[in-house]
Amino acid sequence: KMAVVKVLLHSLSASFLFYGVIVGLVVIYILTSSKRSRGKLPPGPPPLPIIGNLNLVDLNKLYQSLMELSENYGSMFTVHLGPRKVVVLAGYDAIKDALFNNSEAFGDRPEIPIFQKVTGGHGIGFSNGDTWKAMRRFALSTLRDFGMGKKSIEAKIQEELNSLVKYFQSHQGKPFDTKIILNNAVSNIICSILFGDRFEYDDPEFLHLLQLLSDNTKLMGSSMVQLYNFYPFFGFLIGAHKTVVRNIQEITSFIQKLFKEHILNFSPNHLTGFVDAFLLKQQQESKNPQTEFHNKNLLFSTLDLFAAGTETTSTTLRWGLLLMMKYPEIQRRVHEEIDKVIVLGQVPSVEDRKKMPFTDAVIHEMQRFADIVPMGLSRSPTKDIHFRGFVIPKGTEVIPLLSSVFCDPSHWATPYQFNPSHFLDAAGNFVRKDAFIPFGLGRRACAGEGLARMELFLLFTGLLQKFTFQAAPEVDKADLDLTASVGFTLTPKPHLVCALPREEAKSQG
Repeated sequence: KMAVVKVLLHSLSASFLFYGVIVGLVVIYILTSSKRSRGKLPPGPPPLPIIGNLNLVDLNKLYQSLMELSENYGSMFTVHLGPRKVVVLAGYDAIKDALFNNSEAFGDRPEIPIFQKVTGGHGIGFSNGDTWKAMRRFALSTLRDFGMGKKSIEAKIQEELNSLVKYFQSHQGKPFDTKIILNNAVSNIICSILFGDRFEYDDPEFLHLLQLLSDNTKLMGSSMVQLYNFYPFFGFLIGAHKTVVRNIQEITSFIQKLFKEHILNFSPNHLTGFVDAFLLKQQQESKNPQTEFHNKNLLFSTLDLFAAGTETTSTTLRWGLLLMMKYPEIQRRVHEEIDKVIVLGQVPSVEDRKKMPFTDAVIHEMQRFADIVPMGLSRSPTKDIHFRGFVIPKGTEVIPLLSSVFCDPSHWATPYQFNPSHFLDAAGNFVRKDAFIPFGLGRRACAGEGLARMELFLLFTGLLQKFTFQAAPEVDKADLDLTASVGFTLTPKPHLVCALPREEAKSQG
């Protein structure tokens, strides 16, 4: 009898859950369909009740679905992702018009549930209003004070390059995965600015932290987290967003432990990095009840800089080495230019870049081809705005579809091929293209662009100076897969790299 009762109770609870979800969806539909839109949004595919246009998109490759929709609906269209109305901008002209020409008007971030749940609107990346203004202004000035764009940070990158070269050499030309080590090396550079210190490559706690960050980057672009963003009311049914939150809690616990060390050793006359500068600012504003310099903004500004300063640059370098393996003739030309410009025994310096147009073109093409953040970071209007004949209400999510810029044949001769000549003129001089916008545009463009550009040049050139990169012996270069693994960013699929010391590679050639 008890067994029968248990089965009945389980059946009843499952039924209640099912009908509860159905009722919830109906309520959402009634509420969203009864709301009068304040704006006159651009046209797009007709939405279905409750699901909107989710029948037309692949949530595992949303950027590709939006690219396909742009072929039918043009440079500006509305797509309904569940109950969320999203305006998509496609092509350089539309994106520049919004993010650059109307930078102030499109200067907010939309309220996306997963980011709101994680940050609470604190920090730099996903804050708005006075919080964002204060944190971004402070971050830019402090990053400059601690060397971003200066010789001092160049020396730190060169120091990290030296450690990286030694690690690559330790594999003695045998295959290994570069993902973890490149993450660690790039992260050490931003950590030296944030905390005044770096971490050893075998530090287990730091390696775990980087793995959590990598896991979250993957999860943020997953279909389940996106469904949570569209239907946050049903978060109890969707587990992936809970994993993201748990991972962030672990990462922030580690960062807070570092904060405690900085507080114990704090000296206003000896600031070691961003965290110390923030602690000093907190002291100076301790009597201001409206101050933005509180602990939550310290925590999430540090996390924003740490995450942004690690994942995209290290991923670009991974793409770069994979592309050199795939196209050895391009790698050979980079080697020749390095040997011609950089004095034997010297490490690359930023000053070398203007004398190395081909290498510079290769690095830019790596970023264009890899298209690491295909949908950019969403914006939203700070107020209702008249834009290109439409009215976009305040708070509407606006996606700048960067893929549409990097794959546009009107800007790139061979958009789907890796082709460094996209950035070279007929005489072989480097040419910067307006449509090269991996760091975004306008007032919310990436704050660390200068640092990232310096890292990419010094680390990529430094590694190519020392090594020839080849696929594992059992893998033919023709079989190297250049299709991306899709998450919040586009990353190379797992692969092994052989880093042959240049002299050894020459003798094998």
